[in-house]
Amino acid sequence: MSYSDTPPPPPPGSGGPGGYGGPGGPGGGYGGGYGGGYGDYPGGGYGGYAQPQTSKKAIWALVTGILGFCCGPSAIVAIVLGVMGKRDVAASNGSLKGAGMAQAGLILGIVALVLSLIYYLLLATGHGSFSFNTSP
Repeated sequence: MSYSDTPPPPPPGSGGPGGYGGPGGPGGGYGGGYGGGYGDYPGGGYGGYAQPQTSKKAIWALVTGILGFCCGPSAIVAIVLGVMGKRDVAASNGSLKGAGMAQAGLILGIVALVLSLIYYLLLATGHGSFSFNTSP
């Protein structure tokens, strides 16, 4: 059999042999890929595992860590959520991701809290007043 004697590949999902849906096409067969899979499960045969989800606490730790620079009390929330998010990701055994976001939220929360404390300390001692006069 030469190259010119081979039939063209079937279109995706048409039930041809191989990776485009396997025998049986959409809704049947055992192949993965673009067109149907095992039974009525789209996209692949049996087995496999779900994609890890991003921890909501890690996301909120990052958001509140950023907000901590303009609203001081949210820095405390960022620190708490960062610690809880890191703990949840570590205990999830791979089903959660977002340890980096939780770490970033924790660090941003600490920095925002320290800067807020310095600002309030300067304000309390009278050195934190700002004058926006441009004339001499």
